[in-house]
Amino acid sequence: MTQTSPAVVLSDEVREAVASGAPVLALETTILTHGLPRPRNLEVGIAAEEQLRAAGVVPATIGVVDGVAHVGIDRATMARLCDDDAVVKLSVRDLPIAAARGLSGGTTVAATAWLAHSAGIRVMSTGGLGGVHRGASETFDESADLPTLARTPITLVSAGVKSILDVAATLERLETLNIPVVGYRTTAYPGFYVADSGFALEHRVETPEEVAAVAAARDALGLDAAVLVANPVAEADQLDPELHDRVLAEALAAADAAGITGHDTTPFLLDFVQRATGGASLEANLAVYRGNVSLGGEIARAVAG
Repeated sequence: MTQTSPAVVLSDEVREAVASGAPVLALETTILTHGLPRPRNLEVGIAAEEQLRAAGVVPATIGVVDGVAHVGIDRATMARLCDDDAVVKLSVRDLPIAAARGLSGGTTVAATAWLAHSAGIRVMSTGGLGGVHRGASETFDESADLPTLARTPITLVSAGVKSILDVAATLERLETLNIPVVGYRTTAYPGFYVADSGFALEHRVETPEEVAAVAAARDALGLDAAVLVANPVAEADQLDPELHDRVLAEALAAADAAGITGHDTTPFLLDFVQRATGGASLEANLAVYRGNVSLGGEIARAVAG
């Protein structure tokens, strides 16, 4: 391990890859610590790294252990994060608190992007972004992912935002924050579990090389925002759209009836959807993640040249 600051450590593999200009892909850990059941979470984390190495890309899975942020973790550390009930969910604002208190946790999209960029990593993959929550006009509930991505020049592959959120409002916020969004071989903004959220995108790219060109142009212009690549789940792997819409309506009604608000809303809704679909939403989630890891690896190779 290589220490870059008192609170951040790069693995030797990641440090050497970044220094040599080899392709590196950053991966978050909240999908492992808070998004998937055990032991599936560890299996998914290991499989993602193996998938990337087979494609000639260095995986940089990012997490926090005993207050220290690790950019690139070994198998034992990943297993610890996946199995420990005490791990917490860490966004950017939580990192100094975790460092001061020696906490361990999974990093959100925001925290992962920030740490990855600080380490010199240029590409990241995730499942679905955080965004503007339903009812945000009254609650002001908006994910820290959005403002962080507005000032973090990384290229991020996702399957849109989680469909439990306010997709229209999220797209408006992305525009306001000057965050470029391109559809990968589509002009339909993906809806996480489903390939089409019902909202259109203005810009489309066809190849990893086109994505790399957009990122290079962003850098040449001196802009700070991330480039978001919206990569839809394959239609064969998506959750049935009619089932999705029905279960989502039921989940929102159940949350309202139970008085669920704030940061408890997302885990409640995702758990409801998973149970109501008999696990089908989980399989769609995993298909989303595998596809985004694959595309992220291709883009990392294109960016590395």
